[in-house]
Amino acid sequence: MKSEQTSPSRRDFLGFGTAAAAGVVLMSCGNGQKTAKTPEFLDQAPDGPELKAGLIGCGGRGTGAALNYLSAGPNLKVVALGDVFQDRLDACRTKLKEEKQNEVADENCFIGFDNYQKVIDAGVDVVIIATPPHFRPEQFAAAVNARKHVFMEKPVAVDPVGARSIMASAKKAESLGLNVVTGTQRRHQRNYVTTYAQIANGAIGEIVSANCYWNQRQLWYRNWKPGWSEMEYMIRDWVNWCWLSGDHIVEQHVHNIDVINWFSGEHPVKAVAMGARHRRVTGDQYDFFSTDFVYESGMHVHSMCRQIDGCANNVSEFVQGTKGSSNCADSIQDLQGNTIWEYPYGTNEQGEMVKKVKVSPYVQEHIDLVTAIRNGDTINEAENTAISTMAAIMGRISAYTGQEVTWEQAMNSDLRLGPTEYSMGSVNLPDKGVVPVPGTGPQG
Repeated sequence: MKSEQTSPSRRDFLGFGTAAAAGVVLMSCGNGQKTAKTPEFLDQAPDGPELKAGLIGCGGRGTGAALNYLSAGPNLKVVALGDVFQDRLDACRTKLKEEKQNEVADENCFIGFDNYQKVIDAGVDVVIIATPPHFRPEQFAAAVNARKHVFMEKPVAVDPVGARSIMASAKKAESLGLNVVTGTQRRHQRNYVTTYAQIANGAIGEIVSANCYWNQRQLWYRNWKPGWSEMEYMIRDWVNWCWLSGDHIVEQHVHNIDVINWFSGEHPVKAVAMGARHRRVTGDQYDFFSTDFVYESGMHVHSMCRQIDGCANNVSEFVQGTKGSSNCADSIQDLQGNTIWEYPYGTNEQGEMVKKVKVSPYVQEHIDLVTAIRNGDTINEAENTAISTMAAIMGRISAYTGQEVTWEQAMNSDLRLGPTEYSMGSVNLPDKGVVPVPGTGPQG
């Protein structure tokens, strides 16, 4: 069990630290304790000098992130685009122009594996990184080295080497006073942040167990088309290949794991997991994972994620405390199951409650980033997201190998997925396309 001395500092690091950036303010009491208060959220970032952004990765999420950035407030512009595929860049460029009247000049549109450096060097203030997760550690390091503010999608890496790289770059960004927001939008979602403040102030007592889920239907995939090289096919189908996405426990379920880390103020110290592949039609990943995470306090967290059609779906979190429980999103119950608090959603024109926050969290995270930049404040979420990413990686490695994986093993692992050189040809990887079989060897 954690001691009284170590508990507050870890909670400050994993919980309050990022929450403060997302809206929760710490207030000191006379007895030396801290309480959490949720202030009013801004619906738009304040005005200021034009902030120019460059987008690296022009696929669906990258285009969405660029639109979210442009929606965050006045005097914001996307001035540079980079991708490895011309058609992706062109589609993004067209959408930005049609939906936001944002035009990007020809000379600021870059194609190729080195596009990220050209975007960074194109006179931008903010870099938006939305490439497949494999590429994010190198691109984040380059952006920080160039002293750019960053919005980076989650997960921030696919392997321990990449996660540690993000942690190191996060420290450098902090020393330079750079702002970094990392796509864990629940930390900017008004109902989650307000519920967090309630729990941080003791509404359910000490958290003693938790569950988190991302169970959904089959995700998208791409079939190989004539004329595509192996590299092109894998990148276009990236969400199904472990070296590019980290598998869906890392790429998608990291959201839910991050919520439990945030609310508990801890991260897992070991993981035992299982998983399998039954119906996936491309790639080398699993269809489901079930993980028992053990946290520093001794708390067990059951983590479950699945991408299979025709099954029961559930995307949620749950925390059990000594005084009650919560879904982390908008309600708190006492030990008898009675609801004692609910998030105050607004109503529609008919006066009916609508379970939807006023501002989309996908826009809110950009509002918070731009506000911090213009007000001279600092947000830096990269290290916390790297910790949550590493936890998800622990679960994946455990399921693939059938072995218990500890935090220390993950932090000391030299596992790096994917090639070290990139070109639109063949992909030279050992065990390429082989689906891991538990109990047969060290596969990550």
